[in-house]
Amino acid sequence: MSSVKVECVVKERCEIGEGPVWEEKEGTLLFVDISGQQIHRWNPATNQKETVATDKFVGCAVPRRSGGYVIGEGRSFRALDWESKSISTIAVIDEDKPNNRFNDGKVDPAGRLFAGTMAMEERPTVLELKQGSLFSLNQDHIVVKHFNQVDISNGLDWSLDHNTFYYIDSLTYTVEAFNYDINTGRISNRRMVYKMEEGEGIPDGMCIDADGRLWVACYNGGRVIQIDTQTGVRLQTVKLPVDKTTSCCFGGRDYSDLYVTSACKGMDEADMAKQPQAGCVFRITGLGAKGVPANSFAG
Repeated sequence: MSSVKVECVVKERCEIGEGPVWEEKEGTLLFVDISGQQIHRWNPATNQKETVATDKFVGCAVPRRSGGYVIGEGRSFRALDWESKSISTIAVIDEDKPNNRFNDGKVDPAGRLFAGTMAMEERPTVLELKQGSLFSLNQDHIVVKHFNQVDISNGLDWSLDHNTFYYIDSLTYTVEAFNYDINTGRISNRRMVYKMEEGEGIPDGMCIDADGRLWVACYNGGRVIQIDTQTGVRLQTVKLPVDKTTSCCFGGRDYSDLYVTSACKGMDEADMAKQPQAGCVFRITGLGAKGVPANSFAG
């Protein structure tokens, strides 16, 4: 594994970098700064970064087939037109929980956007528990609530055969699986795939590779881990020079680069001096794994 290389590629810090998505057509990396209230689009070929500001905390941003993006901002699913920077509301959720906000989200193989909520944090990982839920936004803009009692709704992805949905509620310290019906978007039969080990940190964002294995970013663990979903065994660990690794996605020309976002919110000056790259985006090469293209919202 000596060929594995970790480099800091987006050097401007995010407070809470999250939700990276590789945009194949443009060759760009889309990601958000949740509490910084910004959506970034970075081009590795030119090292140029474009940014759109949001009004509230932005948990996720995903490409839309018809152009532009859908974002989870505050407690709303919203449509973003990048060129005009205009944002319009599609649907509002958790209306009985004004202290909630969207966190991580991802588009399923049929083009629905799945995204979950959590209570606003007093400080990182300190929040009112069991306030969140997992939602999906369908093409017709109907919102489905799949389940509640979530602490911090986080990483999600689907198996390559589309029969399994993988999900992380961070403070359970587990990666879970559900049966998934691509025709209806319904999920069932919740079960555990992997339990975090001592020192691995808190499971955060994740993505699947072309071999059907999961890559999980470990918050406060300073690493990403690769998990065999069939056996629940950890296959690889890659350490990063920052503790607060938040999420990951594959990208690059052949999807062999793993991009990893990170956070610096809650760190003091002494922490920052030890980890000056906290909040930056990293690229890991030489993993011997490749990713699969991201899905786009179909509505």
